[in-house]
Amino acid sequence: MTPGRAVNRALRIPRLHVVTDDGVLARRDFLEQARRVLEAGGEGLALHLRGPGTAGGALYRLAESLASPARQAGSLLLVNDRVDVVLALGLPGVHLGQRSLPPAAARRLLGGAVVVGVSVHGEEEARDVPQEVVDFLLVGAVFATPSHPGQEGAGLGLLGRVAAVSGLPLVAIGGITPARVREVVGAGAHGVAVKGGVWDQGDPAASVGVYARELQGDQGSPGTGE
Repeated sequence: MTPGRAVNRALRIPRLHVVTDDGVLARRDFLEQARRVLEAGGEGLALHLRGPGTAGGALYRLAESLASPARQAGSLLLVNDRVDVVLALGLPGVHLGQRSLPPAAARRLLGGAVVVGVSVHGEEEARDVPQEVVDFLLVGAVFATPSHPGQEGAGLGLLGRVAAVSGLPLVAIGGITPARVREVVGAGAHGVAVKGGVWDQGDPAASVGVYARELQGDQGSPGTGE
C-alpha cells in the first residue's frame, strides 16, 4: 500500500468509535441517547450498531432510525456483522468480526464506497486481512475490560505488532479510558473504540466530548494519519 493511499484511508475513518452491545440496544432510551451521541461526536465519530443477539428486524429498525441523524451530524454509522442490513438501507459502513462474511465477499456485495472495518486480535489475523478491500482494523483487547472478564489485555505492544504487518489505520479497543487515549495513540493507533466508557456513564454525549478532547489533543501524533 502506498503512503498516500494509507493517509487517504485514515482521513475517512473517524478517530472515536462508539460501540454498542445487546444490552445497550435494548435500553428504552437508546435512540434518544444515540442521537445525542451522534450530535456530540459529529464528523469525528463512528457509531457501531453491534448486537449479536439482537434480531435482524430490530437492528434494521434501529439503523433506519439513526441513518438520518448520523448523516446530519456527519458521523459514520456502521452495522456490525449484518451486511444484509447495511445493503438494505444503503448505509455507509459495515464492521466485520472473525466469524462474519469474508471482507472480500462483503466488498463485492456493498461496492467500493462503503467503509469496511475488520476486528483482529493479533498480527496473524491482521496479516490475513486483504488490505485492498478493508478500510481499517479494530485491534484489541488492548487493556483488560469488563466485556471480557478474566482475560488480561494484550498491552500496547499489540498495536505495534499489528502495524508491522498491516498498513491500515488501527482503532484500538479494550479498557480504553480517557486517561489512556494519548498513550494508545502514541503507540500507533489512529483512534479508539469504547463501549462502557460512553454508554455506562450518566451522560453518554458528555462522555463522547471527553474522549474527543483527548483525541484532539493528539493531532499530529503517530497513528493519526497526518
